Amino acid sequence: MLTKITTPPISLAAALVKQTLPPDFCFFNHHSWNSLFRAHFNSWAFSIRKASSTSPLKALQLYSRMQRQAVPFDTFSILFALKSCTNLPHNITIVRHIHAHLLKLGFSTHVYVATSLLCAYALSLFDDACILFDEMPLRNTVTWNIMISAYSRQGNVTTARIFFDRMPVRDVASWSAIIAAYMDNSLWDQGLSLFREMIMCRNVENQCLKPDQLTLGSILAGCGRIGSAGLVFGKSIHAYAIKNEWQLNVELGTCLLDMYAKCGVLKSACLIFNMMKGNNVVAWTALICGAAQCGYGLEALRIFEKMREAGVKPNELTFTGILTACVQAGLVDEGRRYFRMLEQSGLRPRIQHYGCMVDLFGKTGLLGEAYEIINTMPFEPNVVIWGSFLSSCKLHKQYQMVEKVIHKVMRMVRPEADGGVYSLISDLYVLSGKWSEAERLRNLMLGQNVRKVRGSSFIRSGVM
Repeated sequence: MLTKITTPPISLAAALVKQTLPPDFCFFNHHSWNSLFRAHFNSWAFSIRKASSTSPLKALQLYSRMQRQAVPFDTFSILFALKSCTNLPHNITIVRHIHAHLLKLGFSTHVYVATSLLCAYALSLFDDACILFDEMPLRNTVTWNIMISAYSRQGNVTTARIFFDRMPVRDVASWSAIIAAYMDNSLWDQGLSLFREMIMCRNVENQCLKPDQLTLGSILAGCGRIGSAGLVFGKSIHAYAIKNEWQLNVELGTCLLDMYAKCGVLKSACLIFNMMKGNNVVAWTALICGAAQCGYGLEALRIFEKMREAGVKPNELTFTGILTACVQAGLVDEGRRYFRMLEQSGLRPRIQHYGCMVDLFGKTGLLGEAYEIINTMPFEPNVVIWGSFLSSCKLHKQYQMVEKVIHKVMRMVRPEADGGVYSLISDLYVLSGKWSEAERLRNLMLGQNVRKVRGSSFIRSGVM
């Protein structure tokens, strides 16, 4: 109950202070009252901070009580209240209310308060965050870092780099933010080049900057997506961590094993996993997903069973990896069993789980069951699921199934993003002998400037 989270009344605090003073002491001494009030106000900030870690809504209710009881606000209570906002869904109304309150109190120009407010806006309303940044009279390094990350989430790496170049002082977090911006937006060459530049750079104290685990994490994530070239760079990052005697904790170890697994070197990923000091569900899931992605479906199932034996509870992403492994190995009965296990674990199946089941049934020729999954799942099927179903129809030459869904797919595809689906439908028309329909679709693709993304593939080296 909220009423149990209380702060000591100021009368009690005054009585306690008065009992510790000599009889001839003037109680209205300026410093004594300052200490008394500071302790009282900090008790409110402590209560808000304590509530924010367990129930953000309770923390905001305490903040509201401070306002109703006319308790003067300090920066700590405001900062903890703003932090609570970031943990609430649909929080923008609350953030704006607190912003208006801060304007009345005169705290909006305080650099730490304004930076915390900027962080709250950057997560929900990017345009308002830009306006607030321009209005801030004072900015610190964290302020700039927030904007770099915000532009990165918008996919605007060019502007993020402009902000990075404009920074008067950069710290490790600044370099990590801009490197992550490049890597998250698939600009791997620029990200790796900037990482090399960071290592050679010196700070204001003429000391070489040393990347932290956050920096290496974003680099390793990018290396896992590049391929063979990423493996070479990922190994050099691993060597850098060993040379600097970094502890192979769960965070760093998970990044390393994820990189090795995605690059197809599952043996090295397992070695890292066994060397890690403590393994959580994220590490287990990275190993399972890596094995499934590389085509080692049966190995992924064995890892999953070891995870259960270790008493680690799987999450939704774990089941995505294990269902993908079933698709890779064509294990229909196991796929059904793991899908039921997902529901029995108290987790809600997501659209990617249903997509895996559609892919599994479709590739094994059970197109009727795949179509039933699409029709009964609680989500609107997207282009990916329909594309998987149509590919299975093409694989097993079940063109009569195509007639049931092709009109639904055509209403959903977008010329600028789904060129592959257009080409797939055109091929299905040709294979089923509907040449006029195929020609009509080809003319439509030309008229709308539809482009198919070039395909790519990898060859398994046989090294596990």
